[in-house]
Amino acid sequence: MTQAITPQELAKRSKQGQIILLDVRTPAEFEAAHVGIARNVPLEKFDAAAVLAAHAKSGEPLYVICQAGGRGRQACEKLAQGGAAQVINVEGGTSAWIAAGLPVVRGRQTISLERQVRIAAGSLVLTGVILALTVHPYFIGLSAFVGAGLVFAGITDTCGMGMMLARMPWNQVKPAAVANAGNACAS
Repeated sequence: MTQAITPQELAKRSKQGQIILLDVRTPAEFEAAHVGIARNVPLEKFDAAAVLAAHAKSGEPLYVICQAGGRGRQACEKLAQGGAAQVINVEGGTSAWIAAGLPVVRGRQTISLERQVRIAAGSLVLTGVILALTVHPYFIGLSAFVGAGLVFAGITDTCGMGMMLARMPWNQVKPAAVANAGNACAS
């Protein structure tokens, strides 16, 4: 069963003892700012069976954090389907953690995945409209396709463009940069 926890309550629990916190954002997002105790296990490479195998012996609850909560919920669902006894999503994600004034580890700053999606979607819509006005009216289909994709993303809370952008080279981090956190759950 998936539960939720506030960043403040998670911070209190982390002071009481060791907890398992999985950050499911992209490696670039993780490097930019993350909770110090978090391990990066990107959602696009998330293997619930491997995570559960690595932590099954501990019997401890698994805490999941992302940027704002959506990807964390998806990871929690995968873990729950995989048989996790207790999975807890951090409400509001890393954004809420930072807004609460809690400490983070900061590294190289990048444009957030959410902003990248807005930039890409807006550029494609604008390109479709300009091409429809200047070249051929059928180019309006590009704008309609992007609009339909955004509606689908809003309804399902799954963004194909975001998943694609997460795999782009500028959203990847060299393995040495996340050596202490990178594949801690996969090993």
